[in-house]
Amino acid sequence: MPRYEYRCRTCDDTFEVSRPMAESSAPADCPAGHADTVKLLSAVAVGGSSSAPAPARPMGGGGGGGGCCGGGGCG
Repeated sequence: MPRYEYRCRTCDDTFEVSRPMAESSAPADCPAGHADTVKLLSAVAVGGSSSAPAPARPMGGGGGGGGCCGGGGCG
């Protein structure tokens, strides 16, 4: 179940609420009982199962074509 982060405007406390996505926009009271809360925009962390880093992509004119016109000689 997704977790949503909220901040209370009254006491400035930050807290999380676990709820279904269908209820994601429903208001949430802070743990101290205040109703004036705002839902925060949280960054999503996505983990992978690979321990190897992603391969680096070559920079510059590596001869692979592409660019603005697909390597067709922009001229």
